[in-house]
Amino acid sequence: MDFGKVHEQELNSIDFSLPKDPEGNKKVLEKAGKADSPKIFVGCAKWGRKEWVGSIYPPKTKEAQFLDEYVKHYNSIELNATHYRVSIPDIIKWNAKVGEKQFLFCPKVPQSISHFSSAFQKPGTQDQLNDFLAAVSEFGEHLGPIFLQVSDKFGPAKKKELFEFLATLPKDVKWFFEVRHPAWFEPAEQKELFNTLYKFGIGAVITDTAGRRDCCHMHLTTPTTFIRFVGNSLHETDYTRIDEWVKRIKKWIDAGLKEIYFFMHMHDEARSPELSLYLAEQLNKKCKLDVIKPTFVK
Repeated sequence: MDFGKVHEQELNSIDFSLPKDPEGNKKVLEKAGKADSPKIFVGCAKWGRKEWVGSIYPPKTKEAQFLDEYVKHYNSIELNATHYRVSIPDIIKWNAKVGEKQFLFCPKVPQSISHFSSAFQKPGTQDQLNDFLAAVSEFGEHLGPIFLQVSDKFGPAKKKELFEFLATLPKDVKWFFEVRHPAWFEPAEQKELFNTLYKFGIGAVITDTAGRRDCCHMHLTTPTTFIRFVGNSLHETDYTRIDEWVKRIKKWIDAGLKEIYFFMHMHDEARSPELSLYLAEQLNKKCKLDVIKPTFVK
């Protein structure tokens, strides 16, 4: 993910501290009640990384076996592939590879709906959404939350059409929503957006990337969170940032957080497994969880 990328020389001058919790988080978590055993899903954005052969994939692993190997190390995937193409035969094939494992696919809404429609009012958008939902339903018990991301050019000027569209989303699946246009993070717009998501029962995606600190907003609109963390090839700040996230997640769990989805990104995805291992180790140690950890080839 190149979103929010900055030059390496700038990293030590960025304030990576996480913002304070918004007041609304307390209401959301108190209403949920404390979870006896919160669910946590950790994964990456892709399984098809040739750089992982000899790292977490055995030497000489073929591309056709990448998913078979990926599910040995993670219990979820941020499925960006569906943003570009949705194929029922592919979904059935991917699902079969997971088998009986406790694993979730978290598909991204196609860009033909989220990026290329005219403020969600383009004729046929609802039909496209129905076709997408019919396709991802093939995941069955392996279907995780669906996330909808709008373009960084999509601002609050189109919020009326957006909110009308969000109101139509079916309630029998979990949804998360992500914005990028800076105007959404102005106080008034931010308040209206997150109040609307709360009203509709839609989660808010939190994107933690170096060059766009406004997207790391800390809002919980449901007792779940979906974190897209963008590391910088194991720069020293990657580890201190993860440490801060572990502290915040523990605080949220203690207050009633039910589910966490944490997806590791890198501008250079080759090093994602190392940082996700560190994340899993710290969550298990500090939060008393049992997160599956990637295992490296000896």
